[in-house]
Amino acid sequence: MTKRWTLAFDADDTLWQNETFFRGTQAHFETLMAPFCAPEHLEQRLIAAERRNVARYGYGIKGFVLSMIETAVEVSEQRVSADVIHELLTMGKDMLVHPIDLLPGVEEVIKQFHGQADLIIITKGDLMDQERKVAQSGLGDYFDDIQIVSEKTAEVYQRIFAKHDTARAMMIGNSLKSDILPALEAGVWATYIPHDLTWALEQAAEPENHHRFHRLVSMGELPELIERLS
Repeated sequence: MTKRWTLAFDADDTLWQNETFFRGTQAHFETLMAPFCAPEHLEQRLIAAERRNVARYGYGIKGFVLSMIETAVEVSEQRVSADVIHELLTMGKDMLVHPIDLLPGVEEVIKQFHGQADLIIITKGDLMDQERKVAQSGLGDYFDDIQIVSEKTAEVYQRIFAKHDTARAMMIGNSLKSDILPALEAGVWATYIPHDLTWALEQAAEPENHHRFHRLVSMGELPELIERLS
């Protein structure tokens, strides 16, 4: 690379698996609540609760568990048992200690860019949980900066990238809503690497004909993209 890039990576479902664990827990939740509610209706009620609560609880496992409990109380008309509530809390605790599963090609690409570009993690969610995941991923030492934020907005990206050359700055992630659209608004490059599973609150339409937007199939394609843009 002829000029040094700043490459910022989302964490959950970009560097490592995340949503798959939420979906597994949600499937168990549906089984527990089957006496009270059909799975498709329960999913709608849970998403509505998460949408209401994200401003209060933020993103992550703790808010997810509280939203499940709230939904269980609502759909059961307060008849849900203490045993079920206890099971939901146990499921949440299990999620908080789940091993980190890096996505294919991630470690190789991060190692390739280490020392050649300024590397940043920009992730949102619970501070303690995100710090745990970074530490257990084994990737932390490759990054020059780790930013754990409550929300990803254009203003947040502008603040983080203010010390860098925005003409050579890129946000890479799996969420169009959080990683791509606000990064483009902030004036940096944005590269979308879709994940098979996307949380309902992170879904958005792809930008059309934006010269700083790129879509890749996998992380392994990123070095070629950067080389081409350089």
